[in-house]
Amino acid sequence: METRPHTVRANGITQAYRVWGPQDAPPLVLLHCRGADGTDWAEIAPALATGATGPRRVYAPDLRGHGGSDWPGGYAYETLRDDIHAFLRALGIGRVDVVGHSLGGAVAYLLAQYRPGLVRRLVLEDVPAPFPLDPPRPPAERPGGGLPYDWAMILATDEQRNAPDPVWWDHMVRITSPTLLIGGGPGSIVPQEQIAAFAELLPDARHITVDAGHLVHEARPEEFLAAVQDFLSPGDRTPS
Repeated sequence: METRPHTVRANGITQAYRVWGPQDAPPLVLLHCRGADGTDWAEIAPALATGATGPRRVYAPDLRGHGGSDWPGGYAYETLRDDIHAFLRALGIGRVDVVGHSLGGAVAYLLAQYRPGLVRRLVLEDVPAPFPLDPPRPPAERPGGGLPYDWAMILATDEQRNAPDPVWWDHMVRITSPTLLIGGGPGSIVPQEQIAAFAELLPDARHITVDAGHLVHEARPEEFLAAVQDFLSPGDRTPS
């Protein structure tokens, strides 16, 4: 099983990623939260690659400005979406299941809006709805020392989080993928009523709560895996 980092050139940047599972198995992409990188999935990716639903080729890229991917600036959510779209094309990945956590979940739902036929099934882990923050998030203060991410990414994503494009919400109805929404419960930093609002709007959505806080797959990996594997289990999977 491969766990060493790989790189691919896509959307004008070098993107780092890790991969697990047989090369010819149906593809699954995992998108991490803000400030993390693809290694955030290392504890559960092997189980997803070899789980009860059959083998999968699991990819965990570092979003731009994170980890081993380039830190070039230009951190609009739409740019992160375009990076992942280009990543899939560069690796020859066709129809794909996508799991996204927090920021990675926003990238995932924007991709599912933008290319509805590309995303077969979508899992959104404790992802806030694109509502303007009230009150707005104040300017963040940079921590001291080296960081495993570009501080400019924090500032740029905070700005868009305060005032997201209304089109993001309007285009939720474009998502044709069956979608599993996993909320972290009352201990999460994400208002859980926003996840419920997602479930009301998306055409084909399931909504569950795992009382784990924001880091569901880290705090409750067995429950997270059981829910995701059950959701991804229908037998219409086809390799890319």
